[in-house]
Amino acid sequence: MRKQETINIETVSVSFSPYIEFDRIFRSFDRDGDGKISATELQLCMEAAAGEHISSDDAEALVASVDSDGDGLLDEEEFMRLVYVEEAEEETTRILRQAFWMYEMDGKGCITPVSLNRMLSQLGSPSDLDECKAMICRFDLNGDGVLSFDEFRIMMMA
Repeated sequence: MRKQETINIETVSVSFSPYIEFDRIFRSFDRDGDGKISATELQLCMEAAAGEHISSDDAEALVASVDSDGDGLLDEEEFMRLVYVEEAEEETTRILRQAFWMYEMDGKGCITPVSLNRMLSQLGSPSDLDECKAMICRFDLNGDGVLSFDEFRIMMMA
C-alpha cells in the first residue's frame, strides 16, 4: 500500500508565483492572444507599462535579438530571454556606474588622468601620469583627453 503524500499549497503557490507572474505579464503583452508577441505589441506595451517610448525599428531589433525560430515574433521562452537580458544589462550598467564614480574623483563627470592615477594608487597599482594618459587615450573616442561614462563602459567591456 502506497503512503499518501500531502502537498502544502502555500509552498507550491509561493514557488510557482514568479512563473505565474511572468505568464500574466506575457499575456498582457500578447494583445491579440495568439501566444506570440509582435514587435508592435512589444512597442505598445513598453510605452503603456513603463512609459518608455521605443521606435518601431528598435522594437523589431529587440524581437530579432532573441527570436530563435526566425518567425519575427516572441513566444514565451523568447520573451523570457529578452526580459532577463534587459535585467542583466541594467545590472551591468548599475555596477559600471558605481565603478565609474569611484574613478571620477574631481566632480567633472569624467575620468581624468589625475583621477585615474589617484584611484590606481589607492588600489595598489601606482602609475605615472603619462601612463594614465596613455590608458585613457586608447578609449577616448572623442579625443577630449578624458573618459566619459560611455567610453568607460566600452573600456570595461573590451
